[in-house]
Amino acid sequence: MRSLTWQSIKPAQILVIDSSSSLGNKEIYRNSNVDLIKINPHMFDHGGSRNLAASKAQGNILVFLTQDILIKDDKCIEKLIHPLLDPNIPNIAASYGRQIPKEDAHPVEIFARSFNYPKQGIIKEIKDLACLGIKTLFFSNVCSAIKRNIFEEVGGFPEKTIMNEDMYLAAKLLINGYKIAYQSDAIVYHSHNFSFRKQFGRYFDIGVFFNENRWIKNMANSEREGFKYFMEEIRFLIQNGWKIWIPYALLDTAIRFMGYQIGLREKGLPLFLKRKISLNKGYWKNI
Repeated sequence: MRSLTWQSIKPAQILVIDSSSSLGNKEIYRNSNVDLIKINPHMFDHGGSRNLAASKAQGNILVFLTQDILIKDDKCIEKLIHPLLDPNIPNIAASYGRQIPKEDAHPVEIFARSFNYPKQGIIKEIKDLACLGIKTLFFSNVCSAIKRNIFEEVGGFPEKTIMNEDMYLAAKLLINGYKIAYQSDAIVYHSHNFSFRKQFGRYFDIGVFFNENRWIKNMANSEREGFKYFMEEIRFLIQNGWKIWIPYALLDTAIRFMGYQIGLREKGLPLFLKRKISLNKGYWKNI
């Protein structure tokens, strides 16, 4: 919260969606001069809650940040929104920043950040599906920005989706002829050392998302990207002297693959089991 006040381009407004947390955050919000929107924790929805915030926002550019990041420097917001203000980039609609691992990240998580968030920026459009595949649709709400008028034009985020609301929005933008910028110089610290149990649940949820949005899955082959990820991961661990982590990486890959495949077939599972497996358990309460 404090780092937002240090930015070279300061937000015109800071909105916080608080799903009734009990962590003593009220003092932080009060001291940070934010507009607080409290919701029932059972009402939290990845897409719907962000749409609620967007509906209350004042600016022409909406910047979305999650609560578990640290902004690297005072130029982050400026660099993030730069392409959205550049008249030389036609049809640009949105941008997202680079995530680098926190100090406690283990080698497998360090690789995940370097693979998904390289040092080189890029501007993506629908024709890039031929060479980039599923990476064309990659977009992260951890640190992102979008022009408000275009956000409203395409209907915002999907409501009642288990996760990947950011990929859904990116797909809608691209098929409507818009471009998305990856701003590698807009940097935030963000990483998770997920347990195998949480990793399984997370990829089960990803599988559920793709099962419910087959039109996105059909746009590109996500399994091919998964194989490329694994091969690059092993090479990364060897080159950086972390061979001891290869068995962990193998097990981690197997768990993610199984979770994803089961998620794709979730229609055949009883509801109680889906609730038990899923990382986003609130999604199933209204099913």
